[in-house]
Amino acid sequence: MISEAQFQKELQLIIANAIREDVGDGDYSSLACIPASTQGSAKLLVKDHGIIAGVAFAEMIFKYVDPALQIEIFITDGTPVKFGDIVLQVSGSSQSILKAERLVLNSMQRMSAIATKTNEYVVLLKGTDTKILDTRKTTPGFRACEKWAVKIGGGENHRFALYDMIMLKDNHNDFAGGITLAIAKTKAYLKENNLPLRIIVEARNLEEVQEIIDCEGVYRILLDNFDYETTKKAVAMIGDKCLTESSGNINENTIRHYAECGVNYISSGALTHSIYNMDLSLKAI
Repeated sequence: MISEAQFQKELQLIIANAIREDVGDGDYSSLACIPASTQGSAKLLVKDHGIIAGVAFAEMIFKYVDPALQIEIFITDGTPVKFGDIVLQVSGSSQSILKAERLVLNSMQRMSAIATKTNEYVVLLKGTDTKILDTRKTTPGFRACEKWAVKIGGGENHRFALYDMIMLKDNHNDFAGGITLAIAKTKAYLKENNLPLRIIVEARNLEEVQEIIDCEGVYRILLDNFDYETTKKAVAMIGDKCLTESSGNINENTIRHYAECGVNYISSGALTHSIYNMDLSLKAI
């Protein structure tokens, strides 16, 4: 995974680019009718229910827009919320509050939805040893926040991007001339370039599972679109030789069944690509 310093840099890039996109050379609606000296306060209201996320990120946004803004947080990230709850209050320049408003709401609404969805899956896995993972199926330019939201919801992050873990999927294996060649070439490349990256390899059937096992040195085998019975057989074959991950056909009705097959991880793109934003609003007081 990426370092904390890299992660913080990603967050700052997201904020800077989003403000550039939304504000441009000026918030003329506010500049036109609100004097620069005007001070005010606003509260962030919950109009939904679920797990709140993005509170710490909202504080970063407000401080980026105007370091003089004062933020009082009443509900922290990862807390269950309901309609009518007040998450935070921001006070200071009214122009600054309005400049930050949309980015704060857009970010928190999406992050809260992701945290809520993730938490639902975590609850469904309770009592098993299986952990839920996100994927790279994220919103371009907003990945760091979405993966942060998964962690807030109780899940774990898969690789952050293409550079922090090796993942040989079906297309890699086919283009490389097969699984064995793909793994051999990867090991040689990592050694030659002194890259301490873990290797995950996707299997489409039990024959490929055995081929991956025979290659050795693989960190985790991804069992893609396996049914329950085949998953159990694969887990038995793999034993403690490496970790296991189920993916494909993962939803509220199937996730528990896959966990009970004995896999270490279950990955789901639905955590980030199939969610509905939590309804939040920022109201002047």
